[in-house]
Amino acid sequence: MGFPIIPNTHALAMLLMTGVALFLFTREKLPLESSSLAILVMLVIGFEVFPFETLHGAVDPMEFFHGFGHEALVAVCALMIAGEALVKTGALEPVARRLAKLWKWSSKFALLLTLVVGAVLSAFMNNTPIVVLMLPMLIGAAVRNKSSTSGVLLPMGFATLIGGMGTTIGTSTNLLVVAVAADMGMVRFGMFDFLQPVAVAAAAAILYLWLVAPRLIPERTPPMSDFSNRVFQAYLQFSSGNSLIGKTLAEVIHKAGDNLKVIRVVRDNKQLISPLPDVVIKAGDSISISATSAMLKEYETLLGARLLTGLEEQETEPDGDLQLAEVVITGGSRLRGLRLADARLKARYQVDLLAVHCAGDVVVASTPGLKQRRLKASDVLLVQGRVEDVHKLKMGGELLVLDSTTNLPRTSKAPLALLIMVAIIALAAFGVMPIAMSALLGCLVLISSGCLDWKSANRALSSQVILIIVASLALGSALMKTGGAEYLAQVFLFLTAGMAPMWMLSFLMLMMAVMTNVVSNNAAAVIGTPIAISIAQGLGLPLEPFVLAVLFGANLSFVTPMAYKTNLLVMNAGGYKFKDFVRVGTPLTLLMWVILTGVLAVSYRL
Repeated sequence: MGFPIIPNTHALAMLLMTGVALFLFTREKLPLESSSLAILVMLVIGFEVFPFETLHGAVDPMEFFHGFGHEALVAVCALMIAGEALVKTGALEPVARRLAKLWKWSSKFALLLTLVVGAVLSAFMNNTPIVVLMLPMLIGAAVRNKSSTSGVLLPMGFATLIGGMGTTIGTSTNLLVVAVAADMGMVRFGMFDFLQPVAVAAAAAILYLWLVAPRLIPERTPPMSDFSNRVFQAYLQFSSGNSLIGKTLAEVIHKAGDNLKVIRVVRDNKQLISPLPDVVIKAGDSISISATSAMLKEYETLLGARLLTGLEEQETEPDGDLQLAEVVITGGSRLRGLRLADARLKARYQVDLLAVHCAGDVVVASTPGLKQRRLKASDVLLVQGRVEDVHKLKMGGELLVLDSTTNLPRTSKAPLALLIMVAIIALAAFGVMPIAMSALLGCLVLISSGCLDWKSANRALSSQVILIIVASLALGSALMKTGGAEYLAQVFLFLTAGMAPMWMLSFLMLMMAVMTNVVSNNAAAVIGTPIAISIAQGLGLPLEPFVLAVLFGANLSFVTPMAYKTNLLVMNAGGYKFKDFVRVGTPLTLLMWVILTGVLAVSYRL
């Protein structure tokens, strides 16, 4: 067998564009949305300017927009909205609460149960809200037990990725592979058709994450792990009627327990007075103090003063009980990269900013120019708001609220939201209707019943996910129509000629695993699926094992933090480094690769 004949010009152009797309998807400075949109535009304009004739006529460039209405995209978006309802209503709160209690009894057994629960939940819903739910619980448990989070957070994140491989709805990657393969004439996978090989591999992987992985991770100090000792600066204002009006600063400090550290006294919002002991406090005076978040609230109570978010905001008294909270900007937050002025914390979350803690530096809210500062991953914000607003903030997903409690909000709609999610899964699992239909119906019921409002539903959707799915579907379709996918399959068969089918299957899965850790897993899946089908057809073998090789390989996102969005979330929350993912993720990838290859080979007798 000689080297495959060079294909037509359009196929070569699509192969080149595929390489360009994969390169663009790796550029951190270029938004993934921009890369995806650029690829889509180039495809449409390219086929409009340079038409391509097939046996069935010319390719219509408008076909490349069909991805916006593709059932896989509809299912992905609907399931993201349904998952948001579970988070918003606190339907998963009992799980987190019981796990948190277990950590007090046995941290070793609790870690194992956390890994298993995270994996099981991720088989039926997006793993991002699960990780967001688990992170504060695990950090709080580690603080209470005075133990390290290094060997806990990363294994937990990986366990949710493993669980997502088990069902057709576990990840958007699974939905895409199943839908694209069905579009190409393959019998559609049922929801649990490939659960068995995943369960076998997951059992070994969970044991690895439980017993081995924690030993491979060096001690790391998470940027938020010392929240109980982090020092902030803030202002306390003495309103008229306060019993300390007319008292000296020395008396104020004594009233606070003699440990109060006063930096300056501010009078009339502009006059700065040195914190001398004999300075007399007047109505409207504010003192700048330095303390932990817990002590700030205690000083506010002891002195009968009011914590200010900035010296310009003193007109109105807040209503309701106020609570301090420390929140972290995560790698997956859409607030990352925004200026503080554009973050609109008050409008979005009804909380006021007191201070910012960044890389050891503390900046108070009234600092000139602070609003122009751009938020970075792992920045810690000290905010103040009503108790109910802080609870809402906990469940929002954009910010990680840090405290040592497990008091997660749960609404009366939680059981209903959970029941609707079960119905969505059951309708699809029993073949009553496709997952796109059942998930869309579930979204309608969730919104109609008040479990979710449209604002939250809109926020659950990700423009990044939508555009990369559409662009990947268009690129995969172009590869198929021009013969580019068939050519790549021929090259693969030429390079693996003489090998047993099992080894071909194995190398295909490994190729996908390498690709998914460098570029988008959705792109790798959509591009790889038609190639896998062409390879199987060229060998005269069943399509299923080769399609599953692509599906499994595209889910092995363990080696790099940028391979999956929850990896970045865990990286920032746990203070991990790039090499930690390589050190733990590489053996995990190899373990899963070997087991999944073996199970597929035995199951399909390759």
